[in-house]
Amino acid sequence: MQRYLFTRVIQSGLLMLGVLVITFFMVRLTGDPARTMVPRDASPERVEQMRVAMGFDDPLIIQFARYVGGAVRGDFGQSLHYRAPSMRLVLERVPATIQLTLAALGFALLFSVPLGIIGGSRPGTIWDTLARGFGLLGQTVPNFWLALMLIVVFSVELRWFPTFGRSGFASVVLPAVALGFFPLGQFTRLIRSAVLEVRSEDYIRTAYSKGIEEWQVLSRHIFRNVSITLVSILGVQFGYMLGGSIYIESIFAWPGIGRMINEAVQARDFPLVQAIAVFSAGFVVVLNLLTDIAYALIDPRIRYED
Repeated sequence: MQRYLFTRVIQSGLLMLGVLVITFFMVRLTGDPARTMVPRDASPERVEQMRVAMGFDDPLIIQFARYVGGAVRGDFGQSLHYRAPSMRLVLERVPATIQLTLAALGFALLFSVPLGIIGGSRPGTIWDTLARGFGLLGQTVPNFWLALMLIVVFSVELRWFPTFGRSGFASVVLPAVALGFFPLGQFTRLIRSAVLEVRSEDYIRTAYSKGIEEWQVLSRHIFRNVSITLVSILGVQFGYMLGGSIYIESIFAWPGIGRMINEAVQARDFPLVQAIAVFSAGFVVVLNLLTDIAYALIDPRIRYED
């Protein structure tokens, strides 16, 4: 187990190094980075001033070393738009995005787990049809379209929820539903398929033959095995939702990093875009590492040699 953890940590570190390299060269592939950080009508003198101020006139290897050194310290420079340290601005927005992502994930699990288990344990019934229907809808309906429809129905027509902002429990309901509808469909299909597979195992038939009640078989045997499959995708899906909340946060004016990166791109705020990209990638890498560790601890069939 220790060898496995050490290997995964090394792999995660190499992955983060790759992220730093990609974000460093990303803007340079499009041309002069100093020109992307000034208005389009800026004079050559203004571009040169920006190039010198940001250190873009130094050799590339020195720029990269300075960039990596700053990234290790969490220093990505000053935001051109907000005139404040970029990483500090990102960290200020993180709680709002995590709150929205956790609410969306909770919504998805609240409906997908019972739907998937009931549908998988009763194939061919109305419950199975309902589970397959939600699974299909969740993975085909665009979340931005769903967000607009939720606003029209529940905010404009019924006036049950606010249309924008972060001002309490009511304000998180609609964006959480819009963001969580896709994973709801994915989890429902995944759980249903896992239940169908586990139900055909010999030990499940043995449990039924012993007269054990169905709810005990579902909770003690089937759901325990299904949870292994679910845990393996939760971390990946959480990271995807964290980065995929750009449209939802923009539509609902939710003050998270998704909305901030949209504003940063429009304002051509390159240091802030870099900070958000590296932070988001690092967050996903850590989540994947924790997911692998949790998967190894939960599943007794997995063996790792020290």
